[in-house]
Amino acid sequence: MEFDKNYIKNRHFGVYGGRYVPEMLIPTLDEIENAYTKLKNDLKFKHELKEIYKNFVGRPTPLLFAENLTRQLKGPKIYLKLEGHTHTGAHKINNAVGQALLARHLGKTRIIAETGAGQHGLATATVCAKLGLQCEIFMGETDYRRQRPNVFWMEMLGAKVTIVTDGTKTLKDAVNAAMKDWAATFRTTHYLIGSALGPYPFPLIVRDFQSIIGREVRDQIMEKEGRLPDTLVACTGGGSNSLGLFHPFLGDEQVKMIGVEAGGTGIDKKHAARFQGGKVGIVQSYKSYFLQDDDGQIAETHSISAGLDYAGVGPELAHLHDVKRINFRFATDDEALDAVKTLARAEGIIPALESAHAVAYVIKHARSLADELVVINVSGRGDKDIFILTKALGDKNWKEFLRDEIERY
Repeated sequence: MEFDKNYIKNRHFGVYGGRYVPEMLIPTLDEIENAYTKLKNDLKFKHELKEIYKNFVGRPTPLLFAENLTRQLKGPKIYLKLEGHTHTGAHKINNAVGQALLARHLGKTRIIAETGAGQHGLATATVCAKLGLQCEIFMGETDYRRQRPNVFWMEMLGAKVTIVTDGTKTLKDAVNAAMKDWAATFRTTHYLIGSALGPYPFPLIVRDFQSIIGREVRDQIMEKEGRLPDTLVACTGGGSNSLGLFHPFLGDEQVKMIGVEAGGTGIDKKHAARFQGGKVGIVQSYKSYFLQDDDGQIAETHSISAGLDYAGVGPELAHLHDVKRINFRFATDDEALDAVKTLARAEGIIPALESAHAVAYVIKHARSLADELVVINVSGRGDKDIFILTKALGDKNWKEFLRDEIERY
C-alpha cells in the first residue's frame, strides 16, 4: 500500500493527536498555531534560526562512519549521527531554540518546561539564558535525584527547578505539573514542550524543529555513500529524536525505520514500551498509545534511561505505527548498558542511555541487517548518566570517590 503523506487533518495525525485541553487554553493554542504557521516561512525568522543553529548550537553535527563497530559486528555498515556534539550535549536544543524564538515573537516573558533525563530542561535553561527569558523547569523527584548533574547546570543557568513529588515522581508527573502551571499563567508564559506530543500544534512544531537531524543525514549520507541508507534506527520515548531523524525520509519507501522503545527489566515485568501492550487513550491533552492498567489508569513504567521512562508516545508515531511505516522494537536495561560499553570501547563514544537503546538494537540484530547501510541517531552523550552508570556497573572506586568528596565537602 502506498504511503499517504497527507495524514495531518483537523489537528490530528490520522486518528491520533488533537488538543484535549481546558477551554481557556484554546485561544492560546490558536495563537501559537497561527504564529508558527506564519513564522516557519518567514525569511527573517529562518535566517535567525539558521544563525543560532550554526553559531550557538553547533550544527551541522557529524555523521561518523563507525568503522570499528562495523568490523566487530560483521553485519551492517554503520553510521552514527552524533547529536551529542551540539551545545548542551543532546538533540533537545534544536527544538528549544526554535520554540524560544517563537515565544519571544509572541511576547511571552516566561518559559516553563518539563524534563525527565534533564537534557530538555538543560537545553531550555540554556536558551532562556541566551535570549533573556525567565525559566522554570518541572522535574519528578525520582528524575531530579538520578539526573542531579543536569539539575546543577540548570540552576547555574538561572532556571528555577521545581521538584514534583506526585505520583511516580517521573516525567508524566512533571508534565502534569507543567500543564497545571500553564493553565494559570498562559498570558505571560509559553510552555516549551520537549517532545513530539501534547496538544496540537506542539507535536508538529517539535517534529519540524527536530527534522534538521534527518535533513542533515540525508545530505551527509549522499555525500559519503552516494545513496540513501537502507535502515534508520533511533530510540523512541515521546518521539522528538526519532521523528527528527525519520521524518525527512518518510516518502522514501525503500528506507526502513526502526524505533527502539525501553524494554526496562523485561516486557513481562516493568518497562516503557508503549507498542508492546499499550492501549489507545486520551491522556495529558492528546490521543495516542499509553501503558494503562486494567482500570484505564496510567500504568507504572520503568527504564534505566529517564528520557524513555514515559507511559505515552507521540501521536504522529502512533499513526506511523498503525500504517506500518515505522517498525517499533525494544531493548532492555541490560542490553542498553552493554551497548554503552560496546560503543565506548569500539568507537570512543559514550552514548546517552536513551541512545544506547538504538545501538543495542543494531548490535542484537546485526545478522538480520547484514550488508545494509544503517544510520543510528546517537541523540545525546552519556556524561549526564555517570551516576546511573557507575551504580549499575558496580564501580567501587566511584563509591570511594563520592565518600571522600562528601567528607571533604
